[in-house]
Amino acid sequence: MNAHVGQPSLRAALDEVLDLARRIDGEGMTHEDRANTAVSLVLERAAKDWPLAFQRQVMAEAARQLAATDTGRAVAVVAAKPAPEPGADLQQLSREIIRALSEDLDFAGLADLPRPAQEALIREAIQSHGTEQKLRVNGREVASLVEIVLADMMGLGPLEALLADESVTDIMVNGARDVWVERGGKLVRAPVRFRDNAHVMAVAARIVGAVGRRIDESQPLVDARLKDGSRVNVAVPPLAIDGPSITIRKFPGEPVKLDRLVQGGSLTAHMAAFLGLAAYLRLNILISGGTGSGKTTLMNAMSQYIPEGERIVTIEDAAELRFQQGHVVRFETRPPNVEGTGEVTIRTLVKNALRMRPDRIVIGEIRGDEVLDLLQAMNTGHDGSMSTLHANSPREALTRVESMAALAGSDPSTGIVRRQLADAVHLIVQVSRMRDGKRRVTSISEIAGIAGDAVTLQELFAYQVDPDSPRTEVRGRFVTTGYRPKFAQRAAEYGVGDDLDAILRGV
Repeated sequence: MNAHVGQPSLRAALDEVLDLARRIDGEGMTHEDRANTAVSLVLERAAKDWPLAFQRQVMAEAARQLAATDTGRAVAVVAAKPAPEPGADLQQLSREIIRALSEDLDFAGLADLPRPAQEALIREAIQSHGTEQKLRVNGREVASLVEIVLADMMGLGPLEALLADESVTDIMVNGARDVWVERGGKLVRAPVRFRDNAHVMAVAARIVGAVGRRIDESQPLVDARLKDGSRVNVAVPPLAIDGPSITIRKFPGEPVKLDRLVQGGSLTAHMAAFLGLAAYLRLNILISGGTGSGKTTLMNAMSQYIPEGERIVTIEDAAELRFQQGHVVRFETRPPNVEGTGEVTIRTLVKNALRMRPDRIVIGEIRGDEVLDLLQAMNTGHDGSMSTLHANSPREALTRVESMAALAGSDPSTGIVRRQLADAVHLIVQVSRMRDGKRRVTSISEIAGIAGDAVTLQELFAYQVDPDSPRTEVRGRFVTTGYRPKFAQRAAEYGVGDDLDAILRGV
């Protein structure tokens, strides 16, 4: 603990407080009462601004000293101990204050007030509580307590600080005492804790309640989103064995653009220009990758090249797409209600979107029978559609599409889905989060057609990993194959044939 203005050493403070406490003669006073009174008198007499953590430490140690038989030896032992971190002390005090305020304040009414009024009421209540408990809380500590209490009672508790940290991309809560974050593609334990599992459950309920959903034993799995668009998954007991689990995928405050991904090393400027051109040319694109590989981020970035004036319909389980056009209609699925009715699926929304005169249909992620409707939409004039799916390679992405179609009732032996896929989808963009934590576009492949019973792929850009890369870093280079894509004629018709040629030549 750093030295504070007006704060003596622990040994000097204890000597002063103990000397005064021994002279205090109060009938029925405990050692704690005498130590508390002595601390208050010392502070008033010397007008010292001791930090709250230091006050509480001095008071506690003084009470122990007063009860000790060998005071001198006890003081020497205690003086050698390091002072506790004030953060932990503030957290403990905040818990006491929250319990006290929950009985005195109407937090439901407080939620309707503007932020300055909320802060003023909480500050007044904290100062009143401090006076009752005979604790000196300085201005800096009051401000910290106001933030902690407001976050706990009105916001998302310990998660508020992590959500405000721009370096954090993912937040993972595995019960009350186990919180992790991702920074720079690496997972690290976060220095925050919840009070208990009931506290985690309360925060989870607050998150899902904001989007009209509920979380309990009868519905223990919920996808939701925060106000800023961050995606949230919540799982609670009995499914989550070690306590409620909250997983938050954060999104940057500013819209992500391809230039920023180029600066971060996710792809080259030529690959970014190619993807931007593909979006402009209304190509149908599947973005494939693993969990957390950056699929949605890439699709958001590519959307900047969609011309204004087009009607875009987006369909998602939890709305997280942030397209940058003026005419975007956003849909979100709805889970069944308590009676098990009222569910609205992605497939239902896709069918409805086809009646809305869309120029493009964008599905956040295909994972089931909606793949049939998307392929039909792509084949019936809705070019420029995009979606993501989980797969580890472009070839595997094709297999997954066929598998999802088969599960939806399509007969794979007829090859109808395979032909629809070859006719509808133009590009498959593969993204990966590599072992060094960096996300890269590892392949951009064109569907060239069907050879026999197989859909053929032609890779246009690739990331080649250097086999001599060290364990903690992935080294490699982006390469172009020089293959001229089938849609070159479309580019010429759009007046950007020369731009496409320049990109392929690496100019």
